[in-house]
Amino acid sequence: MFEILQSSSGLFLQAMLLTLRLTAMSLLIGCVIGLLFAFFRLSSLRVLQVLANVYIAVIRGTPLIVQIAILYFGISSLIVLSPFWAGVWALGIHSGAYIAEIFRGSIQSIDRGQMEAARSLGMNTPLAMRRIVLPQAFRRALPSLGNQFIIGLKDSSLVAYVGMSDLWGTALSEAASNFRQLDTYMAVGLYYLVLVLAISYLVHRMERKLDVRGGSVS
Repeated sequence: MFEILQSSSGLFLQAMLLTLRLTAMSLLIGCVIGLLFAFFRLSSLRVLQVLANVYIAVIRGTPLIVQIAILYFGISSLIVLSPFWAGVWALGIHSGAYIAEIFRGSIQSIDRGQMEAARSLGMNTPLAMRRIVLPQAFRRALPSLGNQFIIGLKDSSLVAYVGMSDLWGTALSEAASNFRQLDTYMAVGLYYLVLVLAISYLVHRMERKLDVRGGSVS
């Protein structure tokens, strides 16, 4: 394993950067989608609630690899979509369903009296939500978002099956050429472990800085 770590370090480092870029961009898209559908779930409009419920149920009820295949091979018949962007959008849409529930729970955990106090000070609902509720909700959601980032990082290995040279795709290619599958897979597992530990450390630092209580990243 150590011989492979040394001989293929350049390839694996490039693949690690690609995996991180893929995960970060998909999580950003997932946060935007998640926040939007969290508001839909909390909306008083029945049609928006139904739309959010259907999206969350479909995405959480189907495997990610199926969603990647549908997006990549289905969309490619309409527009040209590279494996990278197919992976980013598939992971973003997939994580968005889970992040929507994270944001919804965090927003609902904020005392209703704070919204009422903000309204009594003359703020309209969007302004009170942006300045009073969302900053507190984000702090409470941070540990769960950290976990979702780690899950997204590990889930990103599935994009290798649409031709991406991420960490897992590179490991499959290297194992096919050197015929040392076990050593190669153990080496790539070590790269994933280092990334997960680094992300966990950064999220813990951010939690301490924001004085987040009541959650932790595992």
